[in-house]
Amino acid sequence: MKTLLTEEQLQEGIRRMADDIRKHYEGRQLTIVGVLIGSVVLLADLIRLLDIPLRVEMVQARSYRHGSTRPGPLVINTDMLTSGVRGRDVLLIDDIFDTGHTLWELIPQIDELGPASVRSAVLLRKAGRCEAPVEPDFVAFEIPDRFVVGYGLDYNEMHRNLPYVAALEPEEL
Repeated sequence: MKTLLTEEQLQEGIRRMADDIRKHYEGRQLTIVGVLIGSVVLLADLIRLLDIPLRVEMVQARSYRHGSTRPGPLVINTDMLTSGVRGRDVLLIDDIFDTGHTLWELIPQIDELGPASVRSAVLLRKAGRCEAPVEPDFVAFEIPDRFVVGYGLDYNEMHRNLPYVAALEPEEL
């Protein structure tokens, strides 16, 4: 396992992203929708840096299963949205932008609920992997095309608790 982003680097990048988000939504009420499970750590740190009126909601989107390093069919569960997003500015928070399929499929589902706007923010964007015609609006870090863990990201449900982001070596997969 090789560290790509230290705890200090993560905190600085999230602070920069929070500043950009705050400037964009200044004077407006925001509903932040975290994508479970990977965004939980980012979501917790990010909302503490935002001094704007906001609500927090969650959705579940899964494509990696049973130790796979390749995404399978995306399954999205929006039933967890409790307070509604109709007429509100929505910011989707996800851990990583890899192929883009999660955002590509999730944004229209949220849009059907009648928000004023839908934007997205991710901790990491992997270089050269995008397969969908969508890009996140806010990105904390660009990373190489490696399988990464830590800071909410997992491999086979392990390593989410690492306070840094690390790339797994091929023999660790």
